[in-house]
Amino acid sequence: MEGRPAPRDRLRHRSAVAVGLVALLGCLGTILAALSLHSVSRSRSERAVETKAQIVQQAIDAELDRYRASLADVAAAVGAQTQLEAGEFAAIVAPVTQRRLPGAVGVSLVVPAATGDVSRVQAYWRRHGSTDLALHPRSDVDTHYFAVMTRRLDGATPRTGIDAAAAAPPVQALTTARTSRDIAVSPTYPLLGDADLPAGERQLSFIMAAPVFATSPPSAAGQFRGWIVLAFRGGDFLRTAIGQVAGKQANVELSDTGGEPVPVAVWDSGVRLDGAIAVQRRAVTAPQRTWELRIEATEDLVPATEERLDEAALVVGTVITLLLAALTSAIVTSRDRALRKVDQATRALRDDIGRREIVERKLRQREEELVAFAGVVAHDLRSPLANVSALAEVLAEETEDTLSAEHRQFLDRLRLSAARMSDLIDDLLAYAKADNVALRPEVIDLDAMVRDIAAERATGSGTVFAQDLPRVRGDRTLIRQVLDNLIGNGIKYTPPGRIPEVRVTSCPQNPGWCRIDVADRGIGVPEQQRRDIFEAFTRASGSEGFQGTGLGLAIVGRIVERHSGAVGVDANPGGGSRFWFTMPMADDRAPARAP
Repeated sequence: MEGRPAPRDRLRHRSAVAVGLVALLGCLGTILAALSLHSVSRSRSERAVETKAQIVQQAIDAELDRYRASLADVAAAVGAQTQLEAGEFAAIVAPVTQRRLPGAVGVSLVVPAATGDVSRVQAYWRRHGSTDLALHPRSDVDTHYFAVMTRRLDGATPRTGIDAAAAAPPVQALTTARTSRDIAVSPTYPLLGDADLPAGERQLSFIMAAPVFATSPPSAAGQFRGWIVLAFRGGDFLRTAIGQVAGKQANVELSDTGGEPVPVAVWDSGVRLDGAIAVQRRAVTAPQRTWELRIEATEDLVPATEERLDEAALVVGTVITLLLAALTSAIVTSRDRALRKVDQATRALRDDIGRREIVERKLRQREEELVAFAGVVAHDLRSPLANVSALAEVLAEETEDTLSAEHRQFLDRLRLSAARMSDLIDDLLAYAKADNVALRPEVIDLDAMVRDIAAERATGSGTVFAQDLPRVRGDRTLIRQVLDNLIGNGIKYTPPGRIPEVRVTSCPQNPGWCRIDVADRGIGVPEQQRRDIFEAFTRASGSEGFQGTGLGLAIVGRIVERHSGAVGVDANPGGGSRFWFTMPMADDRAPARAP
């Protein structure tokens, strides 16, 4: 009698071990999940600041490109004048405004003069329109650099006659530009024209100088005439270039690193910095000068809800572990109780096997319910994580109505860039799906499909013609994508001034097949590129001025290949291209491959 409790004690021991193992494994899993989420959160934060740094760098590069292009246009126009007058200069620089070049202060024509030539240079430019010109040469130098014509972009009164030789940075930029025959940016310095401003309003600034060489008359071609100089303040330039893209998510410092690094300007978001995210540094190549951007992430870059996902996972995991331990305890206890009953029944009635089978079925049912419960919990944990990503997108949309007109313009530019990126991502996804998605063949009325595409593509000035198109057999979604890409390309790649015209025709091929032709009046595809034009990221010569990703025709090629068809392009008589592909007819049984 005293030995009977031993089996019961062993069952209790096994139950405790089972519950302890479940609790231990649950805790380990929860800790690993929290650590993984923490690592993922840190990784996402690092990627976010790297992306933000890249966007800031691209904004600076784009702004510099705009400055460079505008300055080159003005220099070329001045060089094309046989005899530059003040009125002609005013007309040439009229398109250069602060709206076009935010942060710019003024644009000037600067000419060199030796000390003995100052009076002659002054008289010459007075005769040509600068009637109030008074040159003020430095007495300690032999070569002078005078602004003889100036247009201020900030509304201030133009100041001509200033000798740029008073400061080494502008002289360095002017000398470099003339020697290299290319645009150059000066080291940073306070603009000479800002000398009258209060000390607190002066900014470290730059000039961008473009050498002017004569192109008219032919006898004077190549003669050096001076420089077109664009002055811009560092702080104003940085604010207008990256203020919108940096916002409250990053602090940005611009430094001139052409020699000893000199901090020029700072964008301060006013938000506390996130010290856990490493500082990003990006080099910016200005014309013949090197700048550096220092980007620090703020706490607004990564929402706090994302940073605390590891804590949420730890809490949720702990709760689930307790539930699993409780369920395991209940199951183990039930199992032990059942086993004890089975043992008692076995000893009492060895022939009562049916009762034991019933108990075992109940145990298996309990185990299946536990597995199902774990699956439901796992599914419910994924949904909140997906909602977190979606809410981050909603925040960007809800701030649009609170923006000023100027900031909305920058937001629109950002959205345009985002839309282009979205187009590229959509094309990449379509390119991948075209090779992997399961085909759902059905009978397709190409005539109706082309009319539908033409209605969607209608621009008011172009036309899409469809003539006696057959019924084919294929995947409706993919074939529509083929026709939409080809018709859309025919409209998009039509040169300016020409009305888009696309004709879709067909002709029979070998039994059971037909050929569909999409002819346009666009820019055409050079003969040497027709073989490779259906490769990914390949664009024809002459398409540089049109928006595109280089994936549209690659998608067409993959889809047609999935339908065992052939695809190609020929020249269209009278100009443009004739793209064609083959498809199996709906009325006949198609062979395994296209003819």
